[in-house]
Amino acid sequence: MHAGQGALCITEESISIEVSELSPLVSPIFENNLRRNPGEPEFHQAMREVFESVSLAVEKHPKYADNSILERICEPERQIIFRVPWVDDHGRTQINRGFRVQFNSALGPYKGGLRFHPSVMLGTIKFLGFEQIFKNSLTGMPIGGGKGGSDFDPKGKSDAEVMRFCQSFMTELAGHIGEYTDVPAGDIGVGQREIGYLFGQYKRITNRYESGVLTGKGLGWGGSLVRTEATGYGTVFFVDEMLRSTQRDFAGKRVIVSGSGNVALFAMEKITQLGGTVVACSDSTGVVYDSDGLDIELLTHVKNVERGRLSDYAAVRGSQSEYRAGARVWDVAADTRIDVALPCATQNELNADDARTLIRSGVIAVGEGANMPCTPDATREFQQADVLFAPGKAANAGGVATSALEMQQNASRDSWSFEYTEERLAKIMRSIHDRCAETADEYGRPGDYVLGANITGFTRVADAMIALGVI
Repeated sequence: MHAGQGALCITEESISIEVSELSPLVSPIFENNLRRNPGEPEFHQAMREVFESVSLAVEKHPKYADNSILERICEPERQIIFRVPWVDDHGRTQINRGFRVQFNSALGPYKGGLRFHPSVMLGTIKFLGFEQIFKNSLTGMPIGGGKGGSDFDPKGKSDAEVMRFCQSFMTELAGHIGEYTDVPAGDIGVGQREIGYLFGQYKRITNRYESGVLTGKGLGWGGSLVRTEATGYGTVFFVDEMLRSTQRDFAGKRVIVSGSGNVALFAMEKITQLGGTVVACSDSTGVVYDSDGLDIELLTHVKNVERGRLSDYAAVRGSQSEYRAGARVWDVAADTRIDVALPCATQNELNADDARTLIRSGVIAVGEGANMPCTPDATREFQQADVLFAPGKAANAGGVATSALEMQQNASRDSWSFEYTEERLAKIMRSIHDRCAETADEYGRPGDYVLGANITGFTRVADAMIALGVI
């Protein structure tokens, strides 16, 4: 499986579960959740990471154990599964399955993207929704956590087929969402085209121009500047803060990035603006490597305008670029010095062997631009080597943070400038970094951003849940 393919990449090593290693305060709860949610390895992995960290908070603050917070926070408030029938261009009826997991609304309306990809199953959506609870909490914005999607694949479909699918999907979903209830957005396979068709059908069904019901909209009809760039920019802002905390920055650093979609492209753009050099990135067919740095402007044109592949970029770039068909981007680190690595493609794409390769190459910082792209063993390798490590729920929170800013603009019938919105995003990411670092210090684990992110995100949600009573 190549980084950037956007599909599952789960190995036995990446999801190994040892309940006995957890604190006695949380291990029975975790074990019960494994039993209640069989066959969902990604969800198990996401829970395991959170449980490892928050056991310290439960030990320090018994109120989190007394109120069964962990049991409740692992159980979605609502899981919606529905049939999506649609007619293709040949007049044949096709059937897909749709999902929306409304996980936790203690802080505000459910907020999280829709993923359209053949790999989507209930366990995928539950893992993403669970992560979204804590990611959204970290932003400091009043938004809960949820996620949705379908096993529909928009690749190779005509615009008319995508429209018919989106209209059928929204016909079923419309009764479960709203600007004060649940606000979906885009994710893998769901871009501005899909959001437009979904919003149009919602408007048709409800007879309301409720612009706050979806985010990721076009600029001409309620969208926000910086939303397209936000996840990539935000990841770089967070990693830059980590570097600055150790009196370093991106200037002169050699960087590799997995993926070449929006998150990866805009991460690379911001790295270049900050003085770094991106030497390699990937897609589902291979890796492109430029020892003196990728031409990010050309790469963005090839990917976003021409809808081309990295092989097309390499063909235009000529002898300055090396295209490695079928290769993995982390293998580049075996041949050259790498200072920073950003996995921005999909879950569990970077394993322990990859981590060791990066460590040998001299990597000093890793930032997760995707959701859970590093296996647990890879994360441990980085931490044991004292590599600065930014977990996805903190590092890639910029996307949902800017979605919340889009909601603010919709509510006030306002539209902000690019500069002002980017400034707001940068401030939010600095705040997330600082809160994670302060929490890690408080719990005697300075520099442990995984622990800091998990406990910071958890305690804000848990305190709200306690305040709202047993619901």
